[in-house]
Amino acid sequence: MSETKKSTESDSTETDSTEGDSTETDSTRETFTAEERAAMKERARELKTANRRGKAAEKAAAEAQDVVDAIAAMPEADRIIAERLHSIITENGPDLAPRLWYGMPAYARDGKIVCFFQAAKKFDTRYGTLGFNDVANLDDGNVWPSAYAIISLTKADEVKIAGLIKRAVG
Repeated sequence: MSETKKSTESDSTETDSTEGDSTETDSTRETFTAEERAAMKERARELKTANRRGKAAEKAAAEAQDVVDAIAAMPEADRIIAERLHSIITENGPDLAPRLWYGMPAYARDGKIVCFFQAAKKFDTRYGTLGFNDVANLDDGNVWPSAYAIISLTKADEVKIAGLIKRAVG
């Protein structure tokens, strides 16, 4: 019996020591920036949290609250833009479900991310980005934009974004 106990203790020690290695290898450290690794860790936390949630309505409400909380935690310049985008997107894409995606506010239809806001602070860039994934219906010939740099929003910009959202979900 003591041999079994020793074996179990050494097995758990081995498992513990390799767990740290599997999350961040030398190759990963060289390939991804610290900000990218942090975003991946945020996404893993989001998936774990989503798996723990119950009924669909409760899950949707909790995910929407997560987005509101993430926006509230942003630096002021990013927060102002994110709040306006959140309002524009929820008004013009009512079937889009707010949720976090790699720690960023995102809006999904049928479980697939249609659009997202990447705050400037997220990757220390000079502007935030409103991005659209391939499920957004923005196709326009052979070439079209799928991301928009945003440093501030005017009323005209808000109208343009509202049109993009309507087109993306149409």
